[in-house]
Amino acid sequence: MDMNQDNKAIKAITDLLETAKDGMKGYETAAESVENPQVKAELSRLSQQRAAFVNELESCANQFGFSANQNTTVESVAMDAAGAVHRGWINLKSAITGNSSQAILSECENGDAAALKTYEEALSNTSLPTEVRNVVEKQHSEILEAKNRVTMLKQQV
Repeated sequence: MDMNQDNKAIKAITDLLETAKDGMKGYETAAESVENPQVKAELSRLSQQRAAFVNELESCANQFGFSANQNTTVESVAMDAAGAVHRGWINLKSAITGNSSQAILSECENGDAAALKTYEEALSNTSLPTEVRNVVEKQHSEILEAKNRVTMLKQQV
């Protein structure tokens, strides 16, 4: 692999890591904000799922020879916030203020829709090593299942 392909793969893995971290935080926040025990349990499970995604992607980054840990400078925090907006989880806070389970679940759907786009972009990257591609494909499938599950939950509440 040449350096340009390496950089593309590293950027894809980094984007996926941030997406998984946002999903983990978003689902954790959503779980804390709903009253329905079934919905709370499912959102907590999805937060834990995204935490597992983060671990898998960090392992991929380590195999690729770079550290996935970012510096916590003011700049990186601002970039994280801007990225969260792009990745679809930022409106969760406004949904929570209304404390509507349906609104919260809708924002979870939006976050997963944004995550799916990020995963699809990564999968279109031909420079991803096969082992990483396998992890990304598995996680993409699980996010799609989660989004469908959240949609079902939203219809039930």
